[in-house]
Amino acid sequence: MIDFIPNWLIILGGIGQIFTALIYPYIRHRVFDWYTDVKKLKPLNQEIAKTYGRYIQGLNFSFGVIAILLPNDLKNQTLLALAITGLIAMYWVGKVATQIAYYPMYTIPQEPLFKIGSYCMNTLFVLFATVYTLLFIYNLIGIYFN
Repeated sequence: MIDFIPNWLIILGGIGQIFTALIYPYIRHRVFDWYTDVKKLKPLNQEIAKTYGRYIQGLNFSFGVIAILLPNDLKNQTLLALAITGLIAMYWVGKVATQIAYYPMYTIPQEPLFKIGSYCMNTLFVLFATVYTLLFIYNLIGIYFN
């Protein structure tokens, strides 16, 4: 059952995660005008906001590299595979839930590029959440029920 989730899908997800990391500064700047809002904060809070932005970017990139380089290791039904896929699944499920619950998508500029881009990015986020949740379940079943 090692092909339950094919490597190409994991690698595709990895490429998508690296893409989200690389596009993140553009989205913050062009879509959300983030830096204008950050400049209104006190200097320490500005640095904290920028640091969290870098954390997000770094995690997305790192998760992508792991997926591309170690797809078999993410589904080898070890405790480490369970922990890593659980962490990444929770990260993306949390992202999707937060996006739905708290982010008013109507504030995205209505230019066609941004509108289509928002649908594409949300589709990627759901893909990541789904792939890693399935990997987590697969690893969990392999460890505890085989």
